[in-house]
Amino acid sequence: MIDFIAVFIVFFAVIDPIGTVPVFIAVTSRYSPAEKRKIALMSILVSTGVLLLFVVVGEIILTAMGIPLSAFQIAGGIILFLFALSMIFGESKPDEEVRMVKDHKETAIFPLAVPSIAGPGAMLAAVLLTENARFNIWEQIQTACMMLAVLFIVYLLMLGSSFVDKLIGSSGASVISRIMGIILAAVATTNTLAGLKTYFQI
Repeated sequence: MIDFIAVFIVFFAVIDPIGTVPVFIAVTSRYSPAEKRKIALMSILVSTGVLLLFVVVGEIILTAMGIPLSAFQIAGGIILFLFALSMIFGESKPDEEVRMVKDHKETAIFPLAVPSIAGPGAMLAAVLLTENARFNIWEQIQTACMMLAVLFIVYLLMLGSSFVDKLIGSSGASVISRIMGIILAAVATTNTLAGLKTYFQI
């Protein structure tokens, strides 16, 4: 059985539901409440489909390419660590992605569904936390359920985005995003060390 709390925290950190709220508000500012609900649902469906795809076929693709999972674990850990550093020291997720919306006038799917919800960090986590060598089918299903639980939280926060924005504001979302970055950095380091241990069979 998986560590439900640990897996939930990892997905919460990489998906960053709180950080999605300012992005959602910015990209849907000109839409009616009914249209906002449709956009929220569509974004969740798209991001869920993308992440489930990585859960199901991510490892298959790696195997077909001849990439050992330990190497992917090391690379994934390093990438997640750099992603975490950008959350801590760079622009926070809300700042960066809200600017992306303002600059490029993109649709609600981009950057909302991808990469705001189903970003690179979430895709890597989906693969690393469902490795066939480390987790059986039942454990992978449990991990997928934890991922879906976080996505459901994202959906609820988007529906209540106006209230959340008034409650914590953009500064609060930025602080939470940086805290999640610290947690993610620790998780990324653990993944990298585990991959090195497996690769070199220490």
